[in-house]
Amino acid sequence: MKRGLVILLCLIAVLAPAFAPTVVAQRRGRGFWHQEWTVDRGDTIPMVHILPVRKYARKPDMRRYWRLVRIVKKVYPLAKQVRIEMDAIERDLLAIKDPKEQKEYARAAQKRLIKQYKPVILKMTVSEGKVLLKLIDRETDYTAFQIIKEFRGGFVAGFWQTMAKLFGNNLKLDYQPESRDKVLEQIVVYYEMGWI
Repeated sequence: MKRGLVILLCLIAVLAPAFAPTVVAQRRGRGFWHQEWTVDRGDTIPMVHILPVRKYARKPDMRRYWRLVRIVKKVYPLAKQVRIEMDAIERDLLAIKDPKEQKEYARAAQKRLIKQYKPVILKMTVSEGKVLLKLIDRETDYTAFQIIKEFRGGFVAGFWQTMAKLFGNNLKLDYQPESRDKVLEQIVVYYEMGWI
C-alpha cells in the first residue's frame, strides 16, 4: 500500500508540470521591447522581443536620424510639461463656473505661460518647433491649434496660426505614429525607456 502511494505521488510530481497552465511574466530591459517567460512541462523558456535596429546606407540619413534624436531629447520634456500645465489649467477652468471669470483666468494663464516659456521657445529652431508641436499632439491628443482654440477662442487661434505660417510652421500639424512619424515614435519610445 505504501509502495503504491509513493509511486502515485512520484507520478503526480513528474506529470503535474506538463498539465500546468502556461505562466507568462513580462519585463522590459535594454535592447528589447519586452521579455516573456513561459513554463512548458517544467522548463522555463524566455521569449525576447528585440527592438528593430535602424540601419542607414547613407551617412546623411544617419546624421538626420541622430539630429532628430537630439531634438527629441531637447523638446520632449517640454511637451510633457505642456501636458501637465494643460491638465492643471483645464481642472481650474472646470472649477470656475462664471464664463467671464473663465476668460480672465485663461488670459492670465496665457500670460504666465508666455512669460515662463518664451525664453526657451525663442532659442528653438524651426525643426525643433515642428517636433515640439507633434509631441504636444502626442501627449495631449490635441493639436496646438485645437488647444489655443479651446482655451482662448477661434480668433486668437487663427492669429497664432497665421504667425506660425509666416515663420514656416503649422499649429495644425498632427502626430501620425503609424505612418509619417514612425521614426519619431520609435525615438520617443527609446527615450522614455532610457535607451538613448
